[in-house]
Amino acid sequence: MSSQIQSWDPRRYQANAPYVTELGRAALDLLSPRSGERILDLGCGDGALALELACLGCEVVGVDASEEMVTAARSSGVEAHLMDGAVLQFVDEFDAVFSNATLHWINPPEAVITGILRALRPGGRFVGEFGGSGNVATIVGAIEAVLAKRGVTIVCPWFFPKPEEYSVLLRTAGFVVRTIDLFPRPTQLPGNVRGWLETFAQHYIHAVPESEREGLISEVIEELRDSIMDGEGNWIADYVRLRFRADKPCAAA
Repeated sequence: MSSQIQSWDPRRYQANAPYVTELGRAALDLLSPRSGERILDLGCGDGALALELACLGCEVVGVDASEEMVTAARSSGVEAHLMDGAVLQFVDEFDAVFSNATLHWINPPEAVITGILRALRPGGRFVGEFGGSGNVATIVGAIEAVLAKRGVTIVCPWFFPKPEEYSVLLRTAGFVVRTIDLFPRPTQLPGNVRGWLETFAQHYIHAVPESEREGLISEVIEELRDSIMDGEGNWIADYVRLRFRADKPCAAA
């Protein structure tokens, strides 16, 4: 999560996106953590999933590019370090690297994949879930349409790859891809889409002067009302996730 515009408030994150932790548990199942393993949680956020790993008997190290999130993780008892995922500083240290809802924030993707391979011990595994091709396409389309009316064009800050694209990146780095799946996961937001925009779309919102941001958000909400709000008033984000496992080859005998 290396955007200079994007910032993270742990309390706002918990209020607007509690589902990120809840739905990340499926990726934990794919990880199949074992007691005694040393695991790196890349993009640990406030440390909620790292704590679950620790409760299973794992030795967990969390890293995140947000100082506020690292502070929150440490306060809950997680060993967390302030670190950009594109420049990981570990060598042959971990049995597994786990990442939930983080990899779409980190560019270039080649850098983080190379750093993860280097951080793993031979035979180690890399398991993650993040936004894949088509993720929040309706929301992004609405934001960009409203900005275009103002004469503003913004490059999408996220990396949402197709499975084939990400598989190539993993294999090129030296991983063996065990499984990789792209699937839609419509996700009910805890409030309306405002909380999502204020939490995740700062790159877009900050493209206009501060005095215009409230108007921008309100217009985007209206743009989305007929497309992602159901008949009962629930807002359903059009999430698409990419979940995978890739292994670092064992050292030659």
